[in-house]
Amino acid sequence: MIDVMGIKSYKLLQGDCMKIMKDIPDRSIDLILCDPPYNLAKYSTGNMHFDWRSEINNDVAQWDLEELSPADFLEDFKRILSPKGNIFVFTSYNMIGKWHEVFDPVFATFQFMVWHKTNPIPNIRKSSFLNSCELIVCMWNKGHTWNFTKQSEMHNFFECPICMGSERLKNPKHPTQKPLPILKHIIKLASNEKDLVFDPFMGVASTGVAARQLNRRFLGIEIDHTYYKACVDRLADYKEYGVEST
Repeated sequence: MIDVMGIKSYKLLQGDCMKIMKDIPDRSIDLILCDPPYNLAKYSTGNMHFDWRSEINNDVAQWDLEELSPADFLEDFKRILSPKGNIFVFTSYNMIGKWHEVFDPVFATFQFMVWHKTNPIPNIRKSSFLNSCELIVCMWNKGHTWNFTKQSEMHNFFECPICMGSERLKNPKHPTQKPLPILKHIIKLASNEKDLVFDPFMGVASTGVAARQLNRRFLGIEIDHTYYKACVDRLADYKEYGVEST
């Protein structure tokens, strides 16, 4: 069993989140914030290569080829979430109905957010819309933590650029690294200081960085060794607690 009460700053675990989650105690997570694969591989038109700019990565990554079902997460997400907890999951148009079908019947509220990317990848072929929006499904029960601010700030619509510049890891480069502004926006709304934020698809630990910058504790799982090592390095500024592989 993972000692979540002993997490003073963060704990990073390497392995399969579907197995490791079984060792997380009941009702111990205050916010689940994650970015699982979108199952978009079957819609890919292939990567596009150019002489004048970096290639456009339509294939995303090998891990997106494995089909993911929201039903796989229901039992453990519901079990580990604290009574005041919230769930936020990045997803795509092809998956939002599946998340709703599985999670809406068992949570008091199911909503969604739209992340509008102000600098989306250009549509070189000019044959359709730019892919400038991503969806985030949100689930909670009565009594959940909710730091409502002003009406004008509580729209389920958030604008910020794709992760760029010094924030974007170059080696390894994660194809779907999420920017800190939107992660910090969600964490501020849906948790309090010292709460435990959990990301079972940690990637390069952007959720962990956002959580630590906001004085939240963090528990993250990443299956890929290269990305896991990047997480360890990236969170090196937060050394109050160590890392662990499994």
